[in-house]
Amino acid sequence: MRLPEAPLFNDPIYNGAADPVVIWNKYEQQWWMVYTQRMQSAPGPGTTPIHGSRLGVASSADGHDWLYRGELEGLEFEHGHNTFWAPEIIYHEDTYHMYVSYVQGMPVNWNRPRTIIHYTSRDMWTWHIESKLDLSSERVIDACVAPLPQGGYRMWYKDEMNHSHSYYADSDDLYHWECRGCAIDLDGHEGPNVFKFKGAWWMVADFWRGQGVFRSDDCLNWEHKGFILDKPGKREDDHSIGNHADVVVIGDEAYIFYFTHPPRPEGWKSGMPIDPALKRTSIQVARLHSDGKTLTCDRDEVFDFVLPNGDKYLEINR
Repeated sequence: MRLPEAPLFNDPIYNGAADPVVIWNKYEQQWWMVYTQRMQSAPGPGTTPIHGSRLGVASSADGHDWLYRGELEGLEFEHGHNTFWAPEIIYHEDTYHMYVSYVQGMPVNWNRPRTIIHYTSRDMWTWHIESKLDLSSERVIDACVAPLPQGGYRMWYKDEMNHSHSYYADSDDLYHWECRGCAIDLDGHEGPNVFKFKGAWWMVADFWRGQGVFRSDDCLNWEHKGFILDKPGKREDDHSIGNHADVVVIGDEAYIFYFTHPPRPEGWKSGMPIDPALKRTSIQVARLHSDGKTLTCDRDEVFDFVLPNGDKYLEINR
């Protein structure tokens, strides 16, 4: 048995890896983790450590020993030091499509427009900008895209101007998107991630108190099924809630990749100055279980963890 490392990955530059997406790069024949590279060591005020982020890249042959490869380059389309968050990457017809949350510049507060930018690539190194998506408001982030059983694609995302609920849009070709409305209106949340597992559709979303779980038979009507990753784990750097997650389904196995913060000191409130050491983040992985009716996760479970060659994975999930 080969256990997953804990933490699975730490960014070696800023120690601020967050919002991971894990996908097979068929051109390198390796798994890639692309993530928000928060500048946790930045001394600036307010939201400085989060704004100004680039997209970091780590690679692995089998899910272990992740190697930091640097930052994705060539994403800038206007001058300055701008902000890139929460990448979503899917593969279709020999092309990788990436949908990235974008903020102009490096704001010190949250009161700025945000949008989702679409890029394409053949090798995941060289990216071409396709468009700025026209969605439900001027403050949208955290795209997730999945193929629909009836054909076409659906995107879920956080709309901050509409109570931070999850909205959704549909596309026939991954280039042109039409907003359809609100998908999940339970409290404020972010980072929706949708996948099919054990005969049902599932969504996990970050409610800042754990990952909310939703189940659907048609990828349209969702039923809340409670929370996972809402209680601290025992592994190293796993002692807080699980934030903004990605799920990789391989056959009968499903793995959830998420990030954690060190526990905050008693009395800490969001926005307060905090020691940079407490801003750092770590990537973890855990295994999901389902009986088809609900989704569970024991983050302290001991399990054999190997990501296989992903060419078949891409074919199944294209």
